[in-house]
This record gives sequence, structure tokens and C-alpha cells, in this order.
Amino acid sequence: MTYSIVARDKETGEFGVAVQSHYFQVGPVVPWALAGVGAVATQSMVNISFGPLGLDYMRAGYTAQQALKALLAGDTEVESRQVALVDASGNVAAHTGPKCIPAAGHKTGDGFSVQANLMERDTVWGAMHAAYVASSEPLAERMMAALEAAEAEGGDIRGKQSAAMLVVSGKPTGRSWEDRVIDLRVEDAPEPLPELRRLLRIKRAYMALGDSETAAQGSDQAASAAKLQEALRLAPDMVEISFWGGLEMAQAGNLDEGCELMMTAVRKDRRWIETLNRLVASDRLSRDLADQVIAKLTAGAGRQ
Repeated sequence: MTYSIVARDKETGEFGVAVQSHYFQVGPVVPWALAGVGAVATQSMVNISFGPLGLDYMRAGYTAQQALKALLAGDTEVESRQVALVDASGNVAAHTGPKCIPAAGHKTGDGFSVQANLMERDTVWGAMHAAYVASSEPLAERMMAALEAAEAEGGDIRGKQSAAMLVVSGKPTGRSWEDRVIDLRVEDAPEPLPELRRLLRIKRAYMALGDSETAAQGSDQAASAAKLQEALRLAPDMVEISFWGGLEMAQAGNLDEGCELMMTAVRKDRRWIETLNRLVASDRLSRDLADQVIAKLTAGAGRQ
């Protein structure tokens, strides 16, 4: 009922899992990953414990193959399970039980595995493999290409409902909540993959905005401006990016340009102007700059 990919990027060390299914809320069930340790996709007649247990085994030093063997040894329905793992060295192990509903199968590659069951055709996992290998994009986008290739081959014979993507950092901090670089879920949608693709684009935009803020704090205004433009290009419809990016520009001394950008948000909702007063009240913005920005935004809003 599901197709998925589990992968490790050998350049960045990131781990990722991406999945689509005709199943409500596939995100909490199939994808599991821990920075510096590995990733697991568990599906078919799913044993959810394979996710956390597989990570525990690999954290204890098991290879992906050893972890898979341990998981299957402790299960009573191995013939109906489908599971894939990748470890910190890029070793891959996968299992498709003979009682998984056809079409079902998997194909492994260098640091990744694709797997599917209850598919319309038995060409799905081969198409996923080819799409992933052909892409040179970052890990998340490569996995997205694999999912889209699966759907193009007919996908789940029942249709589609939910999708998810999880990517964890290749530079683990020991704080798992910080190491989750991308964590996206489409719980219930008529077209989950286009929605997942849209969410990934927006996530990349917010990541670029964060990089812009970091560069600004380091007084690298050129890098900050470049990253802000990247964020705006990726998600021009996100007024939040326009507001905070514009405020960042105003704080850097580009008052007119910053206010012009912030007007994108104000045109949608004038309450963004009052937000500036709230920032002053919490000591996050000087009263003097807030007054200058508010004056320009109010004047601009009055000309609408």
C-alpha cells in the first residue's frame, strides 16, 4: 500500500526517508531517521516498532544488515513485512516478504533502497531507483524525484492519500530536535505529492531566510541579501518572508527597500503594522526604528 525510499547522502552525511501511500497519516508510521545513526522505512503489514528498534540497533553498532536480521528474528509475521535500512557507513539492507501484496518488491543502490507494495505495476521500484540515481540535486529533492517516478508508473493500485519526508543532519548535535532538517507531512490530500513538493519548496525558502538572518548577524550584508532573494524567489507568496526579510533590511539601514518589501505583507493584512509595536514591547525592536517603519507602512497602506 506504500512506496518509499530510504537513503544516505554520502557527500553531506544526511539521512532521509520519503514515502507516499493510500493511507491516512503515513508520516508517523513509515519514516524513521536519526542523525549520525541511520534511517528506516517500515511498511506493508507494518510493524511500526521496526522504525525505533532499527535505529536502536544501529546506534548500538549493528550494520544495516545485522539490524535487519535482528528485527526479523523477533517478528512473527516476517512474510508480510517490508522494511529497508541504511546505516552510518551507507550500508543498505531491505526485506520484502513473500506475502506482501503484489506488485511488491525493492531495489537497492549505493547508500539507498526503494521499496513498494500493492502497486499497479512491478516497474515502480525500478523507476524510483532510476530517478534517484539520475538526479544530482540535494537529498530531499532526489527523494522527491523518486516518489514522482513511482507515481508516474501507476503508484499504489488503490490511489493516493498521504505523503511524508524526513531528512536529518549529516552533522549530528546530539539534540535530535535540531537535527531534523526537514520534516514534512501531507496527512490527507487528493494529490499528496504535488503538495509535498510545494511544502519542500516553502521549507527551502524558510531555510534560506534563516541563512539570511545568520549572515546579517555576522555583518555579511551581501550574503544576507543574496539569501533573502533566494527565499523570496522560492516562495513569493509567503508574506511572512516578505515581512521579516524587509524588517531585516530596515535594521541593516535599507529603510526604504525594507519597507517596500514589508508592504507585501501589509497589503494582505494591516495587522502586520501592529506587530511592530508588539516587537518593541518585547525588546526585539527599537522604538525609534519601529516608528520610522510604521510611518512608512501606514502611509503606503493609505495609498492602496
